[in-house]
Amino acid sequence: MIKEKTNTTLTFEDFKTEVLNDYRIAMISRECSLLGRREVLTGKAKFGIFGDGKEVPQLAMAKFFKNGDFRSGYYRDQTFMMAIGQMTVEQFFAGLYGNSNIEQDPMSAGRQMGGHFATHSLNEDGSWKDLTKQKNSSADISPTAGQMPRLLGLAQASKIYRQVKGIPNKDNFSNEGNEIAWGTIGNASTSEGLFFETINAAGVLQVPMIISVWDDEYGISVHAKHQTTKENISEILKGYQRNDTEKGYEILRVKGWDYTDLIATYEKASTISREQHVPVLIHVNELTQPQGHSTSGSHERYKDGDRLAWERDFDCIRQMKLWMIAINIASPEELDEIDASAKKEVLAGKKAAWSAFIEPIVEEQKELISLLQKIANSSNHKEAILKYASSLSSVKDPIRKEILIAARKSLRLIVNEGGKTELSNWITSYTKKNQEKFSSHLYSDSDLNVFSVKQVLPQYAEDAKEDTDGRMILRDNFDAIFTKYPETLIFGEDAGAIGDVNQGLEGMQEKYGALRVADVGIREATIIGQGIGMALRGLRPIAEIQYLDYLLYAIQIMSDDLATLQYRTVGKQKAPLIIRTRGHRLEGIWHSGSPMGMIINAIRGIHVLVPRDMTKAAGFYNSLLECDEPALVIECLNGYRLKEKKPLNYGEFKTPIGVVETMKEGADITLVSYGSTLRLVEQAAQELLEVGIDCEIIDVQSLLPFDINHDLVKSIAKTNRLLVIDEDVPGGASAYILQQILEQQDGYNYLDSKPQTLTSKAHRPSYGTDGDYFSKPSAEDIFEKVYAMMNEVNPSTYPNLY
Repeated sequence: MIKEKTNTTLTFEDFKTEVLNDYRIAMISRECSLLGRREVLTGKAKFGIFGDGKEVPQLAMAKFFKNGDFRSGYYRDQTFMMAIGQMTVEQFFAGLYGNSNIEQDPMSAGRQMGGHFATHSLNEDGSWKDLTKQKNSSADISPTAGQMPRLLGLAQASKIYRQVKGIPNKDNFSNEGNEIAWGTIGNASTSEGLFFETINAAGVLQVPMIISVWDDEYGISVHAKHQTTKENISEILKGYQRNDTEKGYEILRVKGWDYTDLIATYEKASTISREQHVPVLIHVNELTQPQGHSTSGSHERYKDGDRLAWERDFDCIRQMKLWMIAINIASPEELDEIDASAKKEVLAGKKAAWSAFIEPIVEEQKELISLLQKIANSSNHKEAILKYASSLSSVKDPIRKEILIAARKSLRLIVNEGGKTELSNWITSYTKKNQEKFSSHLYSDSDLNVFSVKQVLPQYAEDAKEDTDGRMILRDNFDAIFTKYPETLIFGEDAGAIGDVNQGLEGMQEKYGALRVADVGIREATIIGQGIGMALRGLRPIAEIQYLDYLLYAIQIMSDDLATLQYRTVGKQKAPLIIRTRGHRLEGIWHSGSPMGMIINAIRGIHVLVPRDMTKAAGFYNSLLECDEPALVIECLNGYRLKEKKPLNYGEFKTPIGVVETMKEGADITLVSYGSTLRLVEQAAQELLEVGIDCEIIDVQSLLPFDINHDLVKSIAKTNRLLVIDEDVPGGASAYILQQILEQQDGYNYLDSKPQTLTSKAHRPSYGTDGDYFSKPSAEDIFEKVYAMMNEVNPSTYPNLY
């Protein structure tokens, strides 16, 4: 482990000790890669992607990575994690084997493949640790360049902590903004749009961010000439280089096998970035990848003899070894001893990790075999059950799948026998215990989850009238929020100077400053990334995406990073980001979609809230700021100028999350919808009442979570009919709502008529008022759909309209 230095003056002996320790770490990491590959090829692990060839530059980076700093990285950074003391050999192999014990694999408890690293930001109760007293790594993801947007936010947090006053508990998250966010990425992944978007945004924002590009000239098997213009990422980014009059980047280039130059380069980069809050790009070139991209193939297939020979000669560890010998730091014999010691250490760690992984499973295997043998003795299917037991017993390295298959197949044989109850109970208990290992923490388990917040109703003056624009209710509530929560900030396209396109933030930038109410460029993915990174560091960001269908630019980041964060760290990291957007009912193909089915299926792990008016939306913001979970709030685009009553308790009233609201009681049919469409439902219901059809109207309010009190099925038990109205495409959110009601709430038990949906057409909405009318459900569509359902029940009272 590299210790933080308080005295930069080193004697030669100190220098020698440090260099030899670096070499030892490099050799341990290299041996982990070599032995790890063999573990995959022998079948003990499923897949391997390793950091061989990148060891020496990662050692240099680790020397300047301080407590409080954050890494947002790449799945080849194992040497770095070992160097900062955040990963042992045993933990490396535990991750490779997929050990589901968080103590054995603290990176993800087997939920991610090896090479995906994380540190723990949270205590057992979900509260924050003091992040300034530890070295931090945000949890890695596999999608190439997907780590870049989050990196931007991690860096921006330092700027906020340095420049914004009055943030509570600031000292747990920052030392006056002196932290650097360190990003790593492979050279081929710099071809991704997310990389360029992040590069541009960081240059604009001027945040303390250092990006290391590990350049080994290939992206899997594809050479850099097919990846990057001029085959050189630092060359084509020269326009970002800062100068005496223009802000930008410091761009540095260094050979990945040159130990001393690497240290000098990283020292320069860290000084600039930490002190001046300037982003730095370090292009680390002339690197190698001794085992190829991964265990899925061999690099001998795509590298010629000259390249392979060069890689052997310029392997960074070999070059470091030659350098140490040349300047008499160590003799070849001394280094051979370190090599041999590293091999022994890694082999011992591998064996310990395998034992820790397999022994509990072997005990479970023995337990089931004993139970099956016992049950077989009194079974009419003794021979078949013993065959299952024998087959399971022959498995040398069992997995839990094999154990459970044997148990479940045996249960089928004794369904009418005495041993059924004991085996059935064993299967149920075993499944429950192990399902938790693979399914927990999709949402927060802490006392600050969304269900901990209780409803607080808006308070109104006795003579309050519906005479206030909805956007003013949002504005005044945001005003209360920014006063109450100094750690809260909002940013988005047009969110700052003009107070957002719908004036929901009017005057807020002038009052709270351009850092807390900020304009940003047109770059949705990194808007979300800013929010994720800042939320990971204890701030409460609200990231604004101007329109709902712009969310498609950011859905990958939301899905792969934010939505999975608590799950893939088993509750050891959190990013309670609020995403604000607006949608529904605008006319035209663009900016008017309601792709709710896509959204709710892509971002499980993020709450999706769909308020019908701005008071409800404001109440959601108030609720979410008392929680520790991420959420998407979709405001009604056509609601900003509609009139509402003006609340008296801004910042205090709270809309409950996961709770539906009955807007109108009725006896004949339950109409379920959300958002802007509810206004059409209300209109249709009034017209239906004129012909004797009494509708009950329920506002879903929240799609994720959905109706936690099962109030919808209670309504259906009364009306015995159900229609879901939605402006998503057929089979979109309406199908999800039906599944929840019929399957999760057993609503089919109470239906006298087929449950139905009324949605938009399958295409995008056409332009203009007529385009909207013929594309999305109208009040007349709703009227006629309900009327037709009642015609089936009572054709004499409700004769066919057509």
